[in-house]
Amino acid sequence: MHPSPIHYNPQMQFSEDWVLYADEFIIVANKPSGLLSVPGRGEDKQECLISHLKTVYPDVRIVHRLDMDTSGLLVLARDAESHRLLSRQFETRKTSKTYVAQCAGTPSLNSGHVNLPMIIDWERRPLQHVNFLHGKHAQTLWKRLEQHVDFFKVELTPVTGRTHQLRLHMKMLGHPILGDTLYADEKSRDMRARLMLHAQRLGFTHPITHEPMEFFCPDEFEDYQ
Repeated sequence: MHPSPIHYNPQMQFSEDWVLYADEFIIVANKPSGLLSVPGRGEDKQECLISHLKTVYPDVRIVHRLDMDTSGLLVLARDAESHRLLSRQFETRKTSKTYVAQCAGTPSLNSGHVNLPMIIDWERRPLQHVNFLHGKHAQTLWKRLEQHVDFFKVELTPVTGRTHQLRLHMKMLGHPILGDTLYADEKSRDMRARLMLHAQRLGFTHPITHEPMEFFCPDEFEDYQ
């Protein structure tokens, strides 16, 4: 039985169901949509995945992040050496990550790639924008999985890992992710109650045992239709 994505609300209590795997070196968690990965600025932004996990695993350390509104899989470390080795895997692109999303419209192709450099839009932070002069290389592979009347389900594979990369790249394709409060047009934004983006599959090498590990957490987007 696979775990299900969770949509967070402030009344939600931490559950061990959020933890898919734990040993003395690493934790793999299913982050709810609507919950920060790490504390933000201000007292009202201290509640996050890390703060919840620390109630059970006080040694937990963040390795990579998901946007607050994105749900799905994260691997976290429990000691300095595991953190160093896992972080290195992400830096050198030795991990594998696959997302699924619901996007507006009907694409003219069944698959493709987006290769558009990105940089933060300082006047409209936290928004990112495409900038061919100063932007950092960003590449996303996409494949349509299902087509519906006014939206489609897509598999997204980020080759690079820029902030908001999948959200901006799908917008630039003309197919914003449904429920996206930052990048979608009003109609696409209002079609769903949450951002329809989920980190579904995560693969990496265990930092200590060197065992290949892969985790899968399916979406349940139909709950929001």
